Amino acid sequence: FFFNDTATTEIYTRSLVGSVRCVQETGDADVRAGAKKLVFGDDPKLLERIVTVQALSGTGALRLGGTFLSYAAPKGAKIYISDPTWPNHMLVFKQSGLTNQAFYPYYDAAKNALNFDGMMGELSKAEPGSIVLLHGCAHNPTGIDPTKEQWKEIVTLCKKKGLIPFIDLAYQGFATGSLENDAFAVRLFVAEGLNIVVAQSFAKNAGLYNERVGAFHVVCPDVEIAKKVFSNIQIDIRGMYSNPPAHGARIIGRILKTPAYFEEWKEELKSVSERIQKMRKLLFDELIALKTPGVWDHILHQIGMFSYTGLTEAQCTWMKEKHHVYLLKSGRASMAGINTKNVKYLANAIHDAVANNPKKQQAP
Repeated sequence: FFFNDTATTEIYTRSLVGSVRCVQETGDADVRAGAKKLVFGDDPKLLERIVTVQALSGTGALRLGGTFLSYAAPKGAKIYISDPTWPNHMLVFKQSGLTNQAFYPYYDAAKNALNFDGMMGELSKAEPGSIVLLHGCAHNPTGIDPTKEQWKEIVTLCKKKGLIPFIDLAYQGFATGSLENDAFAVRLFVAEGLNIVVAQSFAKNAGLYNERVGAFHVVCPDVEIAKKVFSNIQIDIRGMYSNPPAHGARIIGRILKTPAYFEEWKEELKSVSERIQKMRKLLFDELIALKTPGVWDHILHQIGMFSYTGLTEAQCTWMKEKHHVYLLKSGRASMAGINTKNVKYLANAIHDAVANNPKKQQAP
């Protein structure tokens, strides 16, 4: 994680105390309480009807959610997944029993923007009880999120159609630099009375990727149903992996319950997010200065760690072979890998690739 040396040493040292003790199936109490407030706020009436368990980071939370919905959702319910999405989504849900998978349009390649009309059109065809997987913020891999107004339309559609929103919240704090802002979509669904499920990760925003710390949440209609849901998920965990790891949980648990650490973490998240935004601006400015063919505004408008650059597979291959710049053939690049020392080199590689491999629509 991102703390100064003094804070890091203290947190690690204290988290090691008692780390050999077994954690209960549903996880560390500090993690559960802190993670729930981080996502949903601090309304006690709301929190008492939300089931929260510690999970094996975001992937484990998705797997728990898939298993839970495989019996809690209508039999054979279809899960709608954005196209494109994180490739592991399909495998995780398939192995958790959600085999009836469909996709809704998300990315408009021609405009390097959200295909909102296509997304809404496809979801409007979904049967009641269908599950909709949504990225809560910093969509992976495109870096393109709905606006607040578009989120309101999505919520209205889910409510009208009786859909089950499953929100993957892997980058809270990494998108805008604000934990509150990045929880907007989740809280909007809840405020409108929808019972949702959420997969939460501390891998990226707390730098605990290898510690496998996350949480899975279920918003229930009332406290009595929440008790039953909790019991069922506890059984799922027992049969899946018995209990989550302790060390990383104690680290994030201490951060979440200690005001000084929590405030420092928020400041560090803000600085990390601002650095990525700065790198976006520097790359954009370099491409404009080079007069690189095409429109590059989308690099500025996308948020989070990743950018769908709009580069073709041929252009990506050219960059790899001629400049040793490596990115996915889809054109997805990690903005976190850019710095002030390599941004000019990257911009020149992109310029060269685009100039020598024009898109078909660029041809006269």
